[in-house]
Amino acid sequence: MTRVGGRGTGPAAPRSVDVARLAGVSQKTVSRVLNGERYVSDEVRRRVLEAAEELGYRLNNAARALASGRTRSIGVVTLGTALYGPASLLIGIERAARDAGYALRVVNTLEGDPGGVVGAVESLLEQGVDGIVVSEPIDEGAVSLSVDVPVLVLGAPAAFGGPRVVAAGVGAELLARAATEHLLDLGHVTVHHLAGPQRWFAARDRLHGWRAALTARDREQPPVIEGDWSAASGYAAGRELAHDSSLTAVFAANDDMAIGLIRALADAGLRVPDDVSVVGFDDIPVSAYVTPPLTTVRQPFDAVAHDGLRLLVQAIEKPDVELPPPNDPPVELVLRASTAPPSPRKTGRSTRSTASGPRGGAHAPPAADEASSTD
Repeated sequence: MTRVGGRGTGPAAPRSVDVARLAGVSQKTVSRVLNGERYVSDEVRRRVLEAAEELGYRLNNAARALASGRTRSIGVVTLGTALYGPASLLIGIERAARDAGYALRVVNTLEGDPGGVVGAVESLLEQGVDGIVVSEPIDEGAVSLSVDVPVLVLGAPAAFGGPRVVAAGVGAELLARAATEHLLDLGHVTVHHLAGPQRWFAARDRLHGWRAALTARDREQPPVIEGDWSAASGYAAGRELAHDSSLTAVFAANDDMAIGLIRALADAGLRVPDDVSVVGFDDIPVSAYVTPPLTTVRQPFDAVAHDGLRLLVQAIEKPDVELPPPNDPPVELVLRASTAPPSPRKTGRSTRSTASGPRGGAHAPPAADEASSTD
């Protein structure tokens, strides 16, 4: 009988009986080998695994794991949060691991639990993972732990030892600097910063990027206001900043806080961007649909995850080969309607530089067709 259409039209997937026939053993022996049972000679095990690999048997990942002593799995330690950044990075890690042929095992930690990272890593080691990704965004202090498998630490300094610990940045400092430089290029004399909670490595990196941009141009660094990533904290910061008559531009450390900030400025009678320009960070989906649409910098989650997993997999599969340095993540500024040159009534004022005294004048705004992304 001939099947028409559907999955029956393609070649049949190989079965364990096909592996047994090619290897010259019984189907029971194939089952024993693939299940890791004892009492199978090395020669028979080798023949079964080679036959499974040759046929593309559906469990060939398990077969390769038995042959190599690896489980083809990677563990991830991540903060248990629904915040856009950590959640999006985890999705990127899952995609990258799947593309590399590895399964993912995730253990969540809780903010404020000093033993969370240690317990999570130990749990993953007990499961026999081949490597570990630590995507833990909060500084919980020193960790007393040594890990005997390769470890990739994303967006934070390596807090423990091991044979191969790779630290890779997520580009937060470069993105923050690009956001701040965009406002300076528009002609704003300085830029205020609404920072994230400073226990977060990402918030520190964004603060450093903002500060580096102002320092490079000898601009005044206004006092930093710290929020907690929420729109409510952005609104509270906006109510405070609205009383500052020198305010013309704000870089917020995430889009949620930027959206709350804009609402507070509007409630205080200030227009964005006519009176105050605002740049966010992340490019969350709603940022294009708020009023005004938010200029922001887009986090390269997939690029960071794929580059980091590339290094981790190489450390797993080629332990004697020196690892190349991680690639710099791309920097992309998404221009929308929340930024503009400062109001003419404010461009004439001078400001005192932190390094070289009074400094006046404004940079000319960029041409209308200026590219919106920086490499």
